[in-house]
Amino acid sequence: MIQREHYLEQIRPFYESDLIKIITGIRRCGKSIILQQIKEEIAKTHSNIIALDFEDIGVLNALPDGLSLLSYLDAHREEGKCYVFLDEIQRVEDWADACKTLRLRDYSVFISGSNSKLLSREFTKELSGRYVSFRIRPFVYQELKEYAAELKKEETISDYLVWGGFPKRLEFPTLEAQRAYLSDLNETIIINDIVNRYHIRKTEIFRRIVNYVFLSNARIFSAHSILNYMKASGLACSLTTITKYIDYLQEAFAIEIVPLYSQKAKRVLNYYQKIYDADVSFNSIRSLEGRFDLTHNLENVVCNELLYRGYSLQAYNDGKHEIDFVAVKEQKKYYIQVAYSVAEEKTYEREFSALNRLVT
Repeated sequence: MIQREHYLEQIRPFYESDLIKIITGIRRCGKSIILQQIKEEIAKTHSNIIALDFEDIGVLNALPDGLSLLSYLDAHREEGKCYVFLDEIQRVEDWADACKTLRLRDYSVFISGSNSKLLSREFTKELSGRYVSFRIRPFVYQELKEYAAELKKEETISDYLVWGGFPKRLEFPTLEAQRAYLSDLNETIIINDIVNRYHIRKTEIFRRIVNYVFLSNARIFSAHSILNYMKASGLACSLTTITKYIDYLQEAFAIEIVPLYSQKAKRVLNYYQKIYDADVSFNSIRSLEGRFDLTHNLENVVCNELLYRGYSLQAYNDGKHEIDFVAVKEQKKYYIQVAYSVAEEKTYEREFSALNRLVT
């Protein structure tokens, strides 16, 4: 697996801190690999390291709760600061109390886990500011190219625009196997991480909303537009339900929501937003007969790249013209339009006219 220095350089200043280091992100984006790379880096200068993976049923059976975990770590550590790595920690009962105790006993604590429990709002609240979190994302294109080269494979930008950046998909030899993996991953996120976590009973309505959202990436939407779609499909639900389900998708890191700024209203329009998929494969696996939405997937990929690089984003609308991204970082502002093709004169005019208005 490639070294993900982009994230390591953000986490490295906190290696010695007593704050709990949380590695967060959508399922299968590489959180466990980041933990492993941090551990290997620290091991070059320190031997007082303990790592536990609670996906291992033997480990979980031996250490099912916070008290047993504390006893085990205290019994197996060396003197001085101990670096402890706890993967899938949400499976341990009273894990948050255990982590808060560890930081008081000269431990440097690194944790990661499934987003179905760990890092939902109620759990981060339990840590009461005693943590620092780092968001890990699926591979951007440069990372995927590096990993493909490591596997002696080739990954084109066209492949990436369709099948996205979940690292493990490259380990499968055929496109059919990759698609099956991505479909199973999608199902795991929807069922394990959301339906089961939030005890959703109206699963058919939830799935229809999810499909609509993932297929509507890089488009302006409102909860009312989804409500109208559901009514047209003969499925009754409320605006409250729609908003709640979108919140669940966002909390599971499955989507990104970019607010729409209206120049005419001089404010952010909270009722109009743009949704982007955490990975464009969520759109592609729902596409029929190979009709992949490369136009919107390209804009989605640009969004994910900008977020990866640390930009805060808004979309821009002046009533007649739209700009895909207003990207801000370190007090610098960039206006960005994304188009798969500007060969047609009408498309060229549409994409550039909004930018031209900014300089005239």
